Amino acid sequence: MRPSTSSVSDSRAQGTRVVTIGIAAIIGILAVAAILLFMNLPDANAFDARVEQLFVENDDLTSNAEIKLLEILAQSGTAFSETLKSYRVVIFVLMLFATGLLVASLVLVVAIITLNRRMGEIERSGIQVSSLVISRDDNTVYLNNMEFKLTGAMVETLAVLAEARMDDDVLSGSELEGIISGRSPEDCEEAAGATRIKRLRDALGNQMVSELLIKTIAKRGYVLAIEKDVIRMV
Repeated sequence: MRPSTSSVSDSRAQGTRVVTIGIAAIIGILAVAAILLFMNLPDANAFDARVEQLFVENDDLTSNAEIKLLEILAQSGTAFSETLKSYRVVIFVLMLFATGLLVASLVLVVAIITLNRRMGEIERSGIQVSSLVISRDDNTVYLNNMEFKLTGAMVETLAVLAEARMDDDVLSGSELEGIISGRSPEDCEEAAGATRIKRLRDALGNQMVSELLIKTIAKRGYVLAIEKDVIRMV
């Protein structure tokens, strides 16, 4: 009735491996991309070197206008060098942000996959109930220490299902209605028992939990999907 501990542990271990491999792959890919990007960026001093070469190759430029032009080129080279350095810093920061976002996305995707697997295990095995206490006098049900105030009819429906579960019986809608009403199942309608089950599920609140707690077995009826030894009626 319950998911095995080994399957849950295996799922967690597999999720951890996927996250570790994924993070390593993301960091590796971005590291290679960053190296290639920075290698192909022009050298920050390339412009200065070119201006210096112009000075050397054109030492016959002696007029004030020509010297002024060379000085402007030298200042432009310095400005270009500083701008390129700032671009390198911006690119590095963006790469860090991209790494963080990809890692977070990977962790989120793995968490969703793990959660979906866990929900699938719960759907296959039923809800894990450690304690089910039915108090007919107070019209109260305690499910895993959660208190549910129900009507007398709903408590009686749950009590009948609990007794059937302890006897390993599956009750059809007509059988359920017959036990509660004290009539013969042949004289009761299947829909009457189904209505009682629906009201009980609605009263328990969470649709998924109530559907897993009270399972419908096709062409047979209804049964509590819990262990017999956790049921207690007072």
